[in-house]
Amino acid sequence: MTIFAASVFDATVLFEDMELFKGKGAAGMWAEKLAKELEVPITVEKIGTGWALCGKRDGVDCAWGIMGQRLKSIERK
Repeated sequence: MTIFAASVFDATVLFEDMELFKGKGAAGMWAEKLAKELEVPITVEKIGTGWALCGKRDGVDCAWGIMGQRLKSIERK
């Protein structure tokens, strides 16, 4: 099963229309899972009041937040 189909039941916050992880620890746990699936380094970065998963995919900077209890790519503002 892909990590993108797994339910994210961790606490979240809304910041500029982005749903992000509320805690760095929870984001870090999901970053490890995402890094394993995509086979690229994934970090957690503070965006406003929440935490996003960040990394490069195919040479392009990417960030992931949450939408509908699933990981979703987000546009960093």
